[in-house]
Amino acid sequence: MPKYFYTAITSTGEKISGSEIAADERRLARILREKGYLLTTVKTGEEGGRMRSPLSFLKGMRRVSLTDKFLFTRNLQVMVAAGVPLPKALDILSAQTSNKGFRAILSDVKKEVLEGKSLSEAMENHPSVFPDLFTNMIKVGEESGTLEQVLSQLSLQLERSHELRSRVVGALMYPSVVIVAMLGVGTLMLMVVIPLLAQTFEELEVPLPLTTRVVVAIGTFLSERWYIAFPVLFLLLVLAFRAIKTKPGKRAFDAFLLRAPLLGGIVIKLNAALMTRTLSSLIASGVPIMRSLEITSRVLGNTYFSDSLSVCAQRVGKGEKLSGALKEYAHLYPVAVVQMVEVGEETGETGNILAKLADFYEEEVNQVTKNLTSVIEPIVMLLIGAAVGFFAISMIQPIYGMLSAIQ
Repeated sequence: MPKYFYTAITSTGEKISGSEIAADERRLARILREKGYLLTTVKTGEEGGRMRSPLSFLKGMRRVSLTDKFLFTRNLQVMVAAGVPLPKALDILSAQTSNKGFRAILSDVKKEVLEGKSLSEAMENHPSVFPDLFTNMIKVGEESGTLEQVLSQLSLQLERSHELRSRVVGALMYPSVVIVAMLGVGTLMLMVVIPLLAQTFEELEVPLPLTTRVVVAIGTFLSERWYIAFPVLFLLLVLAFRAIKTKPGKRAFDAFLLRAPLLGGIVIKLNAALMTRTLSSLIASGVPIMRSLEITSRVLGNTYFSDSLSVCAQRVGKGEKLSGALKEYAHLYPVAVVQMVEVGEETGETGNILAKLADFYEEEVNQVTKNLTSVIEPIVMLLIGAAVGFFAISMIQPIYGMLSAIQ
């Protein structure tokens, strides 16, 4: 049997090195695991000192969907729990992915770890792929020898985030399709039907009311100057999206979402669910509360929630309780969040209570999104009816006036 030279991490986070005779790398990993060690790099005498690292596994997330990230993290956690050497696990997961960019990034991170970097250090070199949420949790897992548990927490975090996003997108899909179809049909009518009616009115010298003149003007412009209208519309959309990307534009858009009649409640519950889930995952992994708040503030998409947690992190750093800091943002965080966080601080079970809160608000989002379609559908129908009625009245009114004049 070959002799392996290895480095490993103890249960206390200490790095050690040594040698061991084993049938293969998997057996070596199991032997070390029985001793309470986590294998990090391994080489044989024949490899001439070339180290093979098992901890470079997360870089492929730069251009990877949330589903791929979840599957990757979960499968890696299963392999680590089964005692598969991490280099072998990385090779297997790299071969399984159909995303070429993901595969290439996995190779890059593997090289960095083989050069002697820890997994968290390799991840920190790719911030666009691995946010602080990943790097800090992995770092804690490396230092405490609980990488398996950390990967399990990450899997849960990604799974729940994916579920929340899928529910919201699914609920908004139907009204979005209906509205786009309505705009398409309306534009077609303006470009094809309205000019024909306008020509008829002009030939008959029918006096047109204001609404009809507006509709005719829009239809004539679209039919005769479409090569100007559509590029201008596209440019306006691009400018609008760019404006939303700026800090003032993002704040204005986020404020609108919070105040929107139907969307405001969903935005608050969605951010509450994401905040409690992320914070509970970080705390359960051993990340300090102040650092956890800073990381979570960068995970939340809404500017106002993000800013509130940044301020809370500063106040907690000065010795204030999190529940007290959250009370200043009663318009963002439901009362239940503040009260349950306060209970968690008193009992020392903040992580567990936040996890239960996350379950509650994720279910709340699920129920709201289920009912959202039934609420939006009649509103969309009313909008369509109002638009059709406006066009019909605008076109029928001059015809009715013409017939009245004939009589």
